[in-house]
Amino acid sequence: MAIIQHLIVDEYGAFIGKHSERLIVFKGDEKRLQAPLLHLESVVIANQGVSISADAVLACTERGIPIYFLNSMGEPYASLYSAGLTGTIATRRAQLEAYRDHRGLDLVIALAMGKIQSQANFLKYMSKYRKESDPTLYEVLRLDAAEILDERIKLERLTRASDRQEGKRSLEELRQVIMGIEGRAAQRYWEAIRRTVPEKYGFPGREGRGATDPINAALNYGYGILYGQVERAIVLAGLDPYAGFLHVDRPGKPSLTLDFIEEFRPMVVDRTIIGLANKGVEFAQDDKNLLTPETRRMVAERVLERLDTPIPFEGKRYPIRAIIQMQARHMATFLRGEREIYQPSALPW
Repeated sequence: MAIIQHLIVDEYGAFIGKHSERLIVFKGDEKRLQAPLLHLESVVIANQGVSISADAVLACTERGIPIYFLNSMGEPYASLYSAGLTGTIATRRAQLEAYRDHRGLDLVIALAMGKIQSQANFLKYMSKYRKESDPTLYEVLRLDAAEILDERIKLERLTRASDRQEGKRSLEELRQVIMGIEGRAAQRYWEAIRRTVPEKYGFPGREGRGATDPINAALNYGYGILYGQVERAIVLAGLDPYAGFLHVDRPGKPSLTLDFIEEFRPMVVDRTIIGLANKGVEFAQDDKNLLTPETRRMVAERVLERLDTPIPFEGKRYPIRAIIQMQARHMATFLRGEREIYQPSALPW
């Protein structure tokens, strides 16, 4: 029986049941797949019309295996965890209190700095493979990376200015400033990415919901897969995924998940999808410009493979999935006042 770490079920009419120590996927009377619980790390239900038994849900929650539900565009609409994971009161109280003092502001700036550093590093990574074949693009990408890092310097200055104010400047006051810096870096970053994507994909630059081109559709779906991993790390660290800092609170909006995911978008999803595009991989779409089921599965599998890729972190090499969990725990200890600073991770190049 094959080892399956991430069970992806996206076939309409499929049923996930449990027998002995494994999950079994049926379509009608036909047994499609078996996944031993011993090796399973997540279950992704990525289509309507897929059902799962209560026994399967119980087996997963007892073993700490999350179950994620995504729509056809990769947008997560539900997650199932063990109810006991939400009982970390001390950490959540510290998280809520941090919004009103320097910890919330310091965390937001650190997350933004990590995202911008990873964006610049990804451009440098792409440039080094073009030094000989396309010297002009090599120089342009290096310049773009340098200009993105200029925005990171502005965040560092913002931190020092806030320190001089002895904590008097609040997150509320600086939210728009930080978002403006992030926005300028992102604009430069995606314009640089657009130059590297083959013309056949018709990539217009970054577009979110409602995007019709294959690259943005694949990016959006990949972010949905990453979202589940990030949310899981936050919950396991004892934090509330709905009590964020930079993203404004709204009912049903997982603000902390949206804050925290930014640190990992470039190193996980952007690196994966843009890498596939530069290899000429097809992202097939249907007549509604949605990714076909086969393409969605391919994107999910590649993103999950990327999450299992070891990269340097804190003097050693860890899978990115483990780094996300470690960073979530670092964030929790920082918010509890047990760590002086939150140090963001960055994509190596």
